[in-house]
Amino acid sequence: MDAPTLSPRALNRATLARQLLLTRSTTPPLDAVERLVGLQAQIPLNPYLALWSRLDAFCPDTLSQLLLDRRVVRIVVMRATIHLVTADDCLTLRPLAQPALDAELRRHREFAPALRDVDVNAVLAFARPLLARPHTGPQLRAALAERFPEHHAAALAYACRNFLALVQVPPRGVWGRSAQVTYATAETWIGRPLEANPSIDQTVLRYLAAFGPATVADVATWSRLTRLGEVLDRLRPQLRTFRDDQGRELFDLPGAPRPDPGAEAPPRLLPEYDNILLSHADRSRFAPEETRKRLAMTPGNVHGAVLSDGALVGSWARAEGTLTIRHAEPLRAQAQEALAAEGAAAMRFLGDHAPAVDVRFVAPK
Repeated sequence: MDAPTLSPRALNRATLARQLLLTRSTTPPLDAVERLVGLQAQIPLNPYLALWSRLDAFCPDTLSQLLLDRRVVRIVVMRATIHLVTADDCLTLRPLAQPALDAELRRHREFAPALRDVDVNAVLAFARPLLARPHTGPQLRAALAERFPEHHAAALAYACRNFLALVQVPPRGVWGRSAQVTYATAETWIGRPLEANPSIDQTVLRYLAAFGPATVADVATWSRLTRLGEVLDRLRPQLRTFRDDQGRELFDLPGAPRPDPGAEAPPRLLPEYDNILLSHADRSRFAPEETRKRLAMTPGNVHGAVLSDGALVGSWARAEGTLTIRHAEPLRAQAQEALAAEGAAAMRFLGDHAPAVDVRFVAPK
């Protein structure tokens, strides 16, 4: 029997539902972070907007307290990038991410050559007990330079970042505060060891629950791991399979939500690097390639993403009390009205308390 075909719109609605973006959820923040298998946190306060866009009556102080209580942490995991994850997930995902971190270090143009003749094990043996208590980057580099003066201190620190499980400790990432990056080992910060044998099978199942239906290439893009075809073949008996409109095989959990493609999708403003837009090799479920290329040419720094009717239609940025939405394609008046209301609410959440929020739309040229 041929596998059913899922259109890009059907895939869009399925992923939005799992990402809590079809309707705001009453899920507690800690449970939401776990359900989403972490939130991209390259920019420290982005997880707050990500959760505000997904949760009903989200209070940022709640997430800050979870950080202070060490129930969530900021650490390098998927794609070798900083994520906010639960403490439990930190201990599981960080060991699984090691191959991606190894590959990243091998690719580094400056540090890889500088580490060629270094006894990395000796460096880690020195740094691990040092980082049992928090150190800033400059403090770590200074200690390494003193102990290993013949080597490139920044390269040694980068090796520690890639080989040791280092969390970025508060107040970094706390709402309303700023601080330089300060590291401590996850084991000492959380008070428990890393998982010795974390399950890649269970992690892939969790990925499907949060981002599916998905191809093997999608899972690889999210994790930056290899040999995932073997994992999905092993899991095949407990999964459902579909095809996308290009005939590629999609894997999914049997009971996962796959809403009607006609389901309403409200407007959403997402932070820079939101995982929903970074976790598939084929991102046509959110926008065609041409639209994404046009948005990539938006002037200025990286901007947040704008979803309208579930599709990526533009980017947003705020400055001097004004929210500017640049859209790649013409927007209907009703869509602009809905986005303006959502944008004004987002501005108020982010701290703009002006009586009237100025939302401007910049049309494509």
